[in-house]
Amino acid sequence: MKSIVAACLTLGLVSIARAQPPAPPREAPPVCTRAELRVAADLYVAAQKAGNVSKLAFADNVVFRENMADVAKDAGLWNTPLPIALSRTFVDAARCRTFTELVVTDGDHQYVLGTRLYVDQRKITRIDSLVSDEGDWLFNANAYLKYSKAENWKAPNAEQRVSAQELINAANSYLDLFSDKFVKAPWGVPCARLEGGAYTNPEGKADAGCEVGIPPGVLYIVNRDYVVDEVAGVVNVFCRFGNSATGMPDSHTFRLVNGKITNVHTISVNLNPDAPSPQADDNGAIVRTGS
Repeated sequence: MKSIVAACLTLGLVSIARAQPPAPPREAPPVCTRAELRVAADLYVAAQKAGNVSKLAFADNVVFRENMADVAKDAGLWNTPLPIALSRTFVDAARCRTFTELVVTDGDHQYVLGTRLYVDQRKITRIDSLVSDEGDWLFNANAYLKYSKAENWKAPNAEQRVSAQELINAANSYLDLFSDKFVKAPWGVPCARLEGGAYTNPEGKADAGCEVGIPPGVLYIVNRDYVVDEVAGVVNVFCRFGNSATGMPDSHTFRLVNGKITNVHTISVNLNPDAPSPQADDNGAIVRTGS
């Protein structure tokens, strides 16, 4: 009797297994090299200067995104020629992604941009830009350029580097502080934060820290997505403040030396024009709060 029951159960399980649809095939991981990523980013910067992306190698299924929303190819800011005053790129050969920070201070309109490229076999499968300008969080392109140019973002020596996971852990510890003030972040000294244009160390003090200025209360930073450049000692995080669908689009970029955070750059886009954000002046001081 037991053998008959066992056989029936086995047949039932086989029938159930046969009735289930097959699992979708796993997508092959993207293929790239650091050199290919660097070339793609350099071509993007040139295209942004010219306002012409026709020379970029896009995949057939390329996705265009701006401020964390899908846009048409001809609707993005990359179609507008911009006099770029500063560009800085980091590449992630494990994820086949790049992150480029661009600052525009001349011309009719000032911007601070953070753009990611997703690359597979030398083709761009996604271009994803955060576009910040006047009215966005602590925005001031003049201050962003001034302090960013003066900072040291050179790659640390090999013995001063940490693993990709340690870079991600450091970034997460900082972002977790916004919801849990007991988290310990690996602060370095000196350390400086540049947020939109506001700067924590305008005097260049050797003992400056980054612990000041974390807002009180609980704010969850969600949808975290990473570009990790182990060679440069840098991790970039795209994320949202608060709500995973409507929260403020944000970019946080961290530089680490010997496992300690030395620099933080943020680009945050205010999606609500009826609630203007605080702004910074050309010296990196906060001069106006939103109403």
